[in-house]
Amino acid sequence: MPDDIAARINTWLARNPDPGADPFPGMAEAGLFAPAPSYTAIAQMKAAQVARTGLLGIGGAWGGRQMVGRWFIGGFGTAAQQAAWLGRAASVAISEPGVGAHPKHLRTRAEAVAGGYRISGEKAWVSNGPSADVIVVLAITEETNGRKRYSAFLVPRDTAGLSMLAMPGFRALRPSQHCTLLLDGCVVGRDALLGQAGTAYETMAMPFRDVEDAVGTFGALGAFRFLLPRLTAGEGEATLSRGGLVALCAVYEAAAGTLVAALDAGRLAENAAVLTGLRLLATEMLHRVRSHAETFGPNTDAALETMLTDIDATFSIARGPRQARQVRLSDHVNVIADSL
Repeated sequence: MPDDIAARINTWLARNPDPGADPFPGMAEAGLFAPAPSYTAIAQMKAAQVARTGLLGIGGAWGGRQMVGRWFIGGFGTAAQQAAWLGRAASVAISEPGVGAHPKHLRTRAEAVAGGYRISGEKAWVSNGPSADVIVVLAITEETNGRKRYSAFLVPRDTAGLSMLAMPGFRALRPSQHCTLLLDGCVVGRDALLGQAGTAYETMAMPFRDVEDAVGTFGALGAFRFLLPRLTAGEGEATLSRGGLVALCAVYEAAAGTLVAALDAGRLAENAAVLTGLRLLATEMLHRVRSHAETFGPNTDAALETMLTDIDATFSIARGPRQARQVRLSDHVNVIADSL
């Protein structure tokens, strides 16, 4: 772990009596709320937080705040929008109850009114919503022959007509928080429009899923860094099993580092196969960790079980789009053959 990362984590934890209940106290004093200089920096800190605390949700909460700021506000905001919101707590609201993030089925709309827009609708699974100062809301601004066009808006949490409801029943990824967002005729100014009108789904929402997944590889890396030392080493087959996991983790770390470097260089799309391959490798490693624990121990380790449950939860999110990405990779078989 780089010294500056370790020092900032130490400063944060010294000021946070219970990060498992609320991860954010102490982060400002540790400099963790300042915008990170790169996706690689976000990824490395996220991995370190998870490995240190044993809670995947902490890395998700901090990393999500950083990524929304960097991708949406830093990437598409005007100078005035960046001055107002970069470094503040931000979240993004795309998915809706019952339909997820599928663009054909989203219903939230933004209607042009004098001086701005009136936004009405309901969003679900808004990560970090309860702690956000501003929410990036995706809404329909045009529909022609059934084709919906989406725009993104910066909606401050104190906007009239905006309310949040807790999402009960989701126990994994503690202490990250999610909420339902209700927008009852929320009026925002023209300066709330983020990026070019009518293009937000294609330019912001779709690529952001891959950005999340790329940085998320380091969340899984932090999880495995936490898990592997907890596995019983013993002798013989147990040592062989744990040694194999250490080797796979080294391969995973090298590939994940290459992936986030490509993201920083604007070449993430060229690495779609690596992104999918890392997910498959993590799934295999997770299976091996479970098999090792069942065969060699530890037999009772609540922290290990919590981490395994949290990894399962992250793997279940957006499973359909990720499988679609994997299916598309089958077309690359002929490309590989032709290159030989």
